Amino acid sequence: MIALLIVLALLGSPRSAAAQARGQAPPPRPAQGARPQPARPQPPADTYFVNTLAPADMQNKQAVLETSMGTIVLDLLPEAAPNHVAHFITRAREGAYDGTIFHRVILNGIIQGGDPLSKDPAQSARYGTGGMRELRFERNGEPMTRGAVAAVLAPNMPDSGGSQFFICIFDQPAITGQYTIFGRVAEGLNVAQKISQAPAENTVPNERVVIRTVTIRDKAAPGPEPFSTETADELSRYRAVLETSLGNITFQFFPDKAPNHVRNFLRLASVGFYDGTAFHRVVKGFVIQGGFLPTRGEPLDITQDRYVRKMAPEFNDTPHDKGTVSLAHGDDPASGDTSFFIVLARTPVLDGRYSAFGRVVDGMDVVEKIEQVPVTGETPANRIELRKVTVSRVP
Repeated sequence: MIALLIVLALLGSPRSAAAQARGQAPPPRPAQGARPQPARPQPPADTYFVNTLAPADMQNKQAVLETSMGTIVLDLLPEAAPNHVAHFITRAREGAYDGTIFHRVILNGIIQGGDPLSKDPAQSARYGTGGMRELRFERNGEPMTRGAVAAVLAPNMPDSGGSQFFICIFDQPAITGQYTIFGRVAEGLNVAQKISQAPAENTVPNERVVIRTVTIRDKAAPGPEPFSTETADELSRYRAVLETSLGNITFQFFPDKAPNHVRNFLRLASVGFYDGTAFHRVVKGFVIQGGFLPTRGEPLDITQDRYVRKMAPEFNDTPHDKGTVSLAHGDDPASGDTSFFIVLARTPVLDGRYSAFGRVVDGMDVVEKIEQVPVTGETPANRIELRKVTVSRVP
């Protein structure tokens, strides 16, 4: 079970021979005239972190992790785990995380880091044992879903949290409630997933994945979604250039006919959703189809994932002539989301059944090249890469 993989074994030190001897026989009587030994100072009864931050100093904060594989931004959750958030902010401001590594990865499962010992490559045998037993468990209702950030614990020791943390790459419902979740990935979940995919031996990465710096910043107030406020006239001035492995194709849009579909395509393109997808379907004399999520080579970031949504149909009177761009859907007309198709010939059967939202204004020769590629059924024999979609505004 993934929970067993996440927990971290910490071994106590064996008792010394002298301590064992003291446990087996009474201490010797002191010599006459000898002064009594002073009592050894007792360790402090409570070594747990004490929060000195005011609640207002923890609200609306983000942590920016600059790693050797990219940037990860965390939304901190003081309402769910105030002591853990205060601890993370305090340690980050002290520079405690700078130069540490993600010392443990589980493919598409979790990544674990934050051990202060991991700054020193000579301490590699002890990675996973540092920075623990500083925080008491803070139970909350946060689910262990994709992007959750939680404190690492020692086995059967709920009050053993500290500097070490892990990031959930995919949902882990089996361990919800067992770890204190104190943050969520706001940006860079695709970076975290790439880290989880780093070559590793027994969950230990072959190369150091360094957390170069961790900085705390205020979370910006949410603004409007991209392309949510433009008028139809403003939207009509945008163009999208699709850079494919066979050449470039340029789209013009029809916001007066299908405004929400135009906004949807421009929004997805602007956050890089289509970059690294493919034209996965070619039906000669009918359509070529692309933008299908499973063809994407890289995992989605949080923002990209947020903008993938089902579209209510906007059927209109645009004829499906050669070069028309429409949104694909399944049996349910409201099931379309990201996948689009380009019509290869006048096809009246599509009229009124699919939402046309644009047309090809340049690169029809590239569309025709794609139409002619060898296929197995409707699948191209060789991948036709949609490398990048660039949005620009014309005067």
